[in-house]
Amino acid sequence: MGGQDAGEVAMDGHDFALWEKRVDALMVLCSGKGFFTVDGLRRVLEDMGEDAFETMSYYERWVASVNQNLIEAGVYSTQELAEKLAEVQARGADYATAATPEMATPDHTA
Repeated sequence: MGGQDAGEVAMDGHDFALWEKRVDALMVLCSGKGFFTVDGLRRVLEDMGEDAFETMSYYERWVASVNQNLIEAGVYSTQELAEKLAEVQARGADYATAATPEMATPDHTA
């Protein structure tokens, strides 16, 4: 990318993580709804710059592109996204540690 040698390409199989499959599904569903085109996705990817291609995985770049396109399409605002991310983060790192309504208060009492 960007005119630099990419090096060897691994040809072995890749078992996709659940979140990667979800990014792909989100891209297909949202483009099918007309929220963006492949050209729109590519534009955001190309605007990311070289650093993104060195520090982010393929699907990390795609989810960032999908997100930017959905914001530009007015599907949600950056404020709405921030609020939802805070809500999700408050649930905990995984299902086992997800905050219940009782655990959401500072003293863990309802």
